Amino acid sequence: MVAHPREATPGLLRRIPQNTMKPNPVGWFEIYVQNMDRARAFYQTVFQVSLEELPSPLPGTRMVAFPMNEGPGAAGALVLMPGVHSPGLGTLVYFNCTDCAVESSRVPAAGGRVERPKFSIAPFGFIALVRDSEGNAIGLHSRG
Repeated sequence: MVAHPREATPGLLRRIPQNTMKPNPVGWFEIYVQNMDRARAFYQTVFQVSLEELPSPLPGTRMVAFPMNEGPGAAGALVLMPGVHSPGLGTLVYFNCTDCAVESSRVPAAGGRVERPKFSIAPFGFIALVRDSEGNAIGLHSRG
């Protein structure tokens, strides 16, 4: 995981040239799944949130969204789409946590597996690497 500039020293933000990417460049993410009910249960259990059904953009497609708030960070959804398979190691999405050890401890009971338990990425905090119930790799990040 490459540290985001805003997590480094405050002075670093002033040194980023104006023509580079702005902070928080990701505006949306999708995690493709093979079994929506199983995947939804996994994410609701691990993160203790409720995922809400979204209107289907295409026939046969099903989407459930993570809780969304205005402000920094990206919103996203689980997507079940005919002909599209879970990418396995595709793009790695990191979820913010208070203590990533807590969320990673819920992973096995929710049907996933811990690839790498909480470890330091000093001075940027800690991460854990896990697989969801569909085989997707996801990251968990916390400051402590």
